[in-house]
Amino acid sequence: MTGFARLRALLVVVATLGSACQTDGVDAGPDAVVEELVQRLGRVHGDPKAARAAYDLLWNDAKRALAERAKRASAVAGRELAPQSMLAPSRFWLSFLPRRYAAHIDGDWAVVTAIGDEPSQRQDIKCVREDGHWRVVLVIPPMPPFQRREEGPEGPDLPRPPVRK
Repeated sequence: MTGFARLRALLVVVATLGSACQTDGVDAGPDAVVEELVQRLGRVHGDPKAARAAYDLLWNDAKRALAERAKRASAVAGRELAPQSMLAPSRFWLSFLPRRYAAHIDGDWAVVTAIGDEPSQRQDIKCVREDGHWRVVLVIPPMPPFQRREEGPEGPDLPRPPVRK
């Protein structure tokens, strides 16, 4: 093998090992995280592993909100539900197909613009760097507090049992 052939073979091995050692290809920047989240959400469709992969790209506030929803849903269902199972695939759709992503970074915050084919097809998505990784800011409204009945177990509109004397 000539010196050039050995060098070429070594470069192929190094490139292969380098790509195999990457733990998460989305650490390159916030635009890559948004693009990856869109792809992962498109693969959920009831697959727990795909849902977990999408969930991992969300910021911590969204994860806490999904955990609270999972806790309440688990109480109703009578079995434990994972926070990522709260990502409903039927609720995810794209209003346009992003063709490219552009990021504007300001410290640990970024705004990624998803850009489609038409000039009107633009959407800004916020990202934040948490623990050295970019995560998508998905705002999930807080759950309302539990409401307790004050009238007792029958409720205000249900007839009460007769009182015996």
